[in-house]
Amino acid sequence: MAAIIQVKPITGIPEPLRASAQPQDPAFFQNPYPFYSDINRSNPAFFWEEYGHWCFADFKSVSALLRDKRFGRDILHVASRAEIGLPEPKPHVADFDLTERHSLLNLEAPAHTRLRTLVNRAFVSRQVEQLRPRIRQLAHELIDGFEENESVDLIKAFAAPIPAIVIAEMIGLPAEMAPQLLNWSNRMVTMYMYNVTHETELDANQAAADFTAYLRTVIAERRQAPREDLLSHMLTADRDGDVLSDEEVLSTAILLLNAGHEATVHTTGNGVKSILESGLDPKTLFASPEQAEATVEECLRFDAPLHLFTRYALMDTEVDGVSLRKGDVIGLMLGAANRDPNRFADAERFDPFRKDGANVSFGAGIHFCIGAPLARIELQEAMSVLFDRLPTLRIVEPPRYGNVYHFHGLEKLMVAWR
Repeated sequence: MAAIIQVKPITGIPEPLRASAQPQDPAFFQNPYPFYSDINRSNPAFFWEEYGHWCFADFKSVSALLRDKRFGRDILHVASRAEIGLPEPKPHVADFDLTERHSLLNLEAPAHTRLRTLVNRAFVSRQVEQLRPRIRQLAHELIDGFEENESVDLIKAFAAPIPAIVIAEMIGLPAEMAPQLLNWSNRMVTMYMYNVTHETELDANQAAADFTAYLRTVIAERRQAPREDLLSHMLTADRDGDVLSDEEVLSTAILLLNAGHEATVHTTGNGVKSILESGLDPKTLFASPEQAEATVEECLRFDAPLHLFTRYALMDTEVDGVSLRKGDVIGLMLGAANRDPNRFADAERFDPFRKDGANVSFGAGIHFCIGAPLARIELQEAMSVLFDRLPTLRIVEPPRYGNVYHFHGLEKLMVAWR
């Protein structure tokens, strides 16, 4: 399934409601915020020409539409492919599609409710709170490994390994598999990008096939000898005779592994960049657990890791004067909503002490990120350790964001501390 795309063309859009921004234009993906600002000050409900569907950019609309049951991530539970014009699945991405078939990200109730209930226990706040010491330990170990260097790419050396290792260990995979898991994940998520090429599809499908083959071996081992890990929990969870199939466990494990690091890596890199460019004293930003929490929330608001979340209209309906047909796609502009000048005072300023803090970076409604409590703890602990150990941290090369819109993260972040 990959990215949700508009199939039936939408025509007759008044010129004032149309907007254009090429997602793969470096001028845009390096800094999309001027575009967002213009949209929010003119027409926050707008037709994005490159995507060919309606988008909503203001905080109020995005927050409401994330929860609106007239829209969903799946459409085939209420319509046939022929009805809305969806093409048949592509044979050359069959392995990738298999990993998506039972994905929490794409399911709607009641299938989503059932699956989420069976895996949610591992991600509630009281469970992930127990991981704080392990996260701090990892942060210290990684800094120990590069502290004697002159400089380092903080994404590769610090931001990426922590969440990859933590989620791998939670699921029950060895920490040394983290680099390979990152490789598979990074190749698979390219399927969600704008204007995906055939070559990208083939590579993402191969990554999915390799990922699946590896997990099938581990699943077979856990069925024979369960352990105290999330994979064993998913395989043995039983609610009144309801258990997960191997395919459901496979899809869920891959989703958790992919989503379990992607947003955290980007938020760590984007957040450190925001802090260092703000001129604020990092010591004050992590002076207490409460302030560390507020700082992380502002990092999530100011430079979000995910900027566009799409949903299908499940029926003919209307939103903010926009008429939508069943099967039409809407884009919820998370990055723009977080900078809505009608919601936030001085929205373009990074302010970890603001009193009007909020964000939609983890979504809302039934698809609110299941790993949000874990991600927040990883960010709080990792950045607290980083700025405590390296208080003179500074950026030594202009940071550049990757050409991966609608994900929004740095390719690398070169820093020094001497």
